Amino acid sequence: MTQHNKISVSVNSTEKASSHFRAKGLNVVEGRTLNGDVRLRANVVIVGSGAGGSVVAYELARQGLSVLVLEAGPYVPSEKFSEDFTQSLEHLYADAGAQTNKEGDLLVLQGACVGGSTVVNACAAFRTPDFILRDWQEKFGLVGLSPESMLPYFERVEKHLSVEENGEHEIAKHSQLARQGANKLGWSVKPLKRNIRDCALTGHCLSGCKTDRKQSMLVTYLPWALASGASLYSDVMVTRVKATDGRANGVIAEVRNADGAVQANIEVSADLVVVAAGAIQSPLLLQKSELANSSDQVGRNFACHPSLFVAARYPMPVHPWRGALVGVYIDEFMLPEKGGFILEAGGLGAVELCLVTEPGTGAPFVDYMRDAKHYSGIVTLIHDHNVGRISWQDGEKRIDYALADEDFESMLAALAAAARVHFAAGAEKVFVPSTQSLQINSEAEIDQVLAELRNAPQVLRMVSYHPQGTCRMGADPANSVVSEGGECHDVAGLYVADASLFPTSIIVNPQVTVYAMASRIADQILARRDEYFSEMTG
Repeated sequence: MTQHNKISVSVNSTEKASSHFRAKGLNVVEGRTLNGDVRLRANVVIVGSGAGGSVVAYELARQGLSVLVLEAGPYVPSEKFSEDFTQSLEHLYADAGAQTNKEGDLLVLQGACVGGSTVVNACAAFRTPDFILRDWQEKFGLVGLSPESMLPYFERVEKHLSVEENGEHEIAKHSQLARQGANKLGWSVKPLKRNIRDCALTGHCLSGCKTDRKQSMLVTYLPWALASGASLYSDVMVTRVKATDGRANGVIAEVRNADGAVQANIEVSADLVVVAAGAIQSPLLLQKSELANSSDQVGRNFACHPSLFVAARYPMPVHPWRGALVGVYIDEFMLPEKGGFILEAGGLGAVELCLVTEPGTGAPFVDYMRDAKHYSGIVTLIHDHNVGRISWQDGEKRIDYALADEDFESMLAALAAAARVHFAAGAEKVFVPSTQSLQINSEAEIDQVLAELRNAPQVLRMVSYHPQGTCRMGADPANSVVSEGGECHDVAGLYVADASLFPTSIIVNPQVTVYAMASRIADQILARRDEYFSEMTG
């Protein structure tokens, strides 16, 4: 019979072995150091250390609550980030960067490390558009989420995360070209805001920021939470939320070794559980826990802003890997009645160039890559209509997502707009991000070439950094999963705090919305402190 070590501690207890901590960096207990049966106790256990989980952890810990954050991914300190994107995909992203929908034509990129997707995003920082918040009020009864009531939360997190508009020195050549093209067309174009301090202009945001200029959770809310007494465990996969008599009271988790065998079983007892594992893992956890789904909405309503990276060749060198990764955006078509999409000027490196189009093999591929310094790119973001579903089937996650016909039309409109911007800026040709080799050689050819595309699997090369919507927030328990305060309708003391809350997609990059929603949810929890926490653990 195998002998199991039994560890039973309260979070923040001095009983934790010092060997669990690093000589420098965050005080992270790495799951690989644990064996046998481990029992932990906290006021609040948080599943996930990304944008939502980290903000809630800090806001609760600084008010004296004992907080335990469990992260399924590894702890990778900044000095170990690689500026090789292929290595970064393997070490920092879910499924080593190969997470796709069922058809395999949508790549869904999510951070899978301490800090989550905030570590590997492009820093673009948008508030939720007012018309989206008003739509949520009217259609989902979220009367407390008005632009006016959300303003203090946006201001709070933007101040904490140094969100500022790009200066002129942060608008690289690729973004200058997009701005030039938009201005020539008479379209609205603005500098992006980013959560960054003194950008080093290396263009490697998607691989993590070696210099800690990006104000991700790894260098902001997480260290602040730990300094306030919270504890953080990495490499710990939560497999089930515990609940008794309709009230959440902890989680079950495990640590697996390199061979896939379970080396530690962890049970956490807590007064309150916050699920913040992202819009794919959060619904899967609730499904496996068989909780919070009387509405049958858990995992439904998946949206993701399926994006296209529209590259073009310019006669002059652009060096798209130089400078800040994103500089400006075009919001001429943001409102649904005008198209429901935005365009973001973005840089790209050699790996990304290989992903955005079909350059062929052999000599055609060599010719395509030989011109790399002449390429520039524009990313399309559309307001997709929550047609996807996340589910757990036969022991595996499944992402069912295919573009609705109306979303396909938006995608084509965004693609055409990006091509027009490129040609207005002087591009010689535009590469269509499709699985067949298609190029547009002049503005006059745009409609003709795009008419060859059909809404079918394996036609477009779609990428998403923005999964959302799978644990929809709403006033009516019959068609939503959580209330306006973030608590699940079905289970007391079970909160959700990530992009899965969004009732609809929000068109823009979601990180600031998640930060603000999480900050608001933390306030909602603290307002009911006496109800949840009869004693302090620590």
